[in-house]
Amino acid sequence: MPATPEPTAAAATTADAAAIARATGQRFDTRLDHYVDHYAARANALTASAVRSLFSVAARPEIVSLAGGMPNIVDLPLDVVARSLDSVVMNSGAMAMQYGSGQGEPFMREHICEVMELEGISSHPDDIVVTVGSQQALDLVTRIFCDPDDVIIAEAPSYVGALGTFASYQTRVVHVAMDDEGLDPVALREAVTAVRASGRKAKFLYTIPNFNNPSGITQSLARRRELVETCRELDLLIVEDNPYGLLTLDGDPMPAMRAMDADRVIYLGSFSKTFAPGFRVGWVLAPHAVREKLLLAQESAVLSPPVFSQYAISAYLEQHDWQAQIVTFRDMYRERRDAMLAALEEFMPEGTSWTRPGGGFFVWLTLPEGLDSQSMLPRGISGRVAFVPGTAFYADGFGTRHLRLSYCYPTPANIREGVRRLASVMRQELDLRATFGLHETARLHRDRGVPASDVF
Repeated sequence: MPATPEPTAAAATTADAAAIARATGQRFDTRLDHYVDHYAARANALTASAVRSLFSVAARPEIVSLAGGMPNIVDLPLDVVARSLDSVVMNSGAMAMQYGSGQGEPFMREHICEVMELEGISSHPDDIVVTVGSQQALDLVTRIFCDPDDVIIAEAPSYVGALGTFASYQTRVVHVAMDDEGLDPVALREAVTAVRASGRKAKFLYTIPNFNNPSGITQSLARRRELVETCRELDLLIVEDNPYGLLTLDGDPMPAMRAMDADRVIYLGSFSKTFAPGFRVGWVLAPHAVREKLLLAQESAVLSPPVFSQYAISAYLEQHDWQAQIVTFRDMYRERRDAMLAALEEFMPEGTSWTRPGGGFFVWLTLPEGLDSQSMLPRGISGRVAFVPGTAFYADGFGTRHLRLSYCYPTPANIREGVRRLASVMRQELDLRATFGLHETARLHRDRGVPASDVF
């Protein structure tokens, strides 16, 4: 009988460690990341967003992607942009490629004030901090206001990128329902009261009042005023995230909430949707004392926002009719929005409903009863169409019966084909559930208070 081979040193070490772990109740596992026990607790909240996770799949040429919110800059006059960049290099290259102000260049902040005037905001360049896109602005605001376990009030559904930022700072998100006019002020008051009664701090209300991402819902003018007054009574700060406000498709831009209360509203803006996202220039408009904290946080993060990008955008704004360009973008997005709404009317099965956005990039779909957008996604990819499941836009696991569709990037023809494919996938799901009696099972569980996500 052959002798049993002696264990290698590595195997013996592993076995000994496993034995010690069992004896002491400690965790033992094999791991690829040897630093897993060294990370800060907040690193556990860092996960890829549902949208980014779809990128590699949605980029396949055979798939029609209705998932991503990537701006369509095909109508941007690249010859004008090229001349603007050339003038920056030739006339200001040494300064444009140098370190700059942590607050952002003065001329850039002056241009930002001009842009915000279109939404009724009267501002001063000194109260603006230029950021690396409005996503960094959101990060800075959360950093200076929130401690772990603090509460952020957010409309439901809410922007997935914001939810990721809030999670990274170990905050808790309490969602407040919306209706057709936007966030419900009564529900807001109830939520804030309940949070404070529990001993926690509600630090601010986060809202996208114009063409909400993902729902497409816009707060009415009366609702904005009511929300501002409610927050004033509750002594609650408002963080107004407004990347889409100028991309109105059915009328003039609405007054911003910031225009109604300069002391209580922190306003986040961006050039990503009205010019080009690759330059990564956004901003925060905040009360003076808050501005000082934001500036310190900004300098600790990046020293200064990209100077060359600020020079480039400033040159574009000075040398081109940028407001006419926004009108061109509106016309292009309106054609795509209308193509999606028409396709939904044509193809969607009975029991489906959707929002009708007045601008922005997104339509929010409510599926027929019994369908789950998360479990339907793999079959959607097999059916050569991509969408974002509704659960990505909630911090509490809700949204299984919803999904977000984006009309900003595909052509109208591809939008129609994508909606047709999605409708086909939905009908297959409905047929499966009807065949196996899952509709009745879902109804019985619902009547007993069991969430649909636990059934399917």
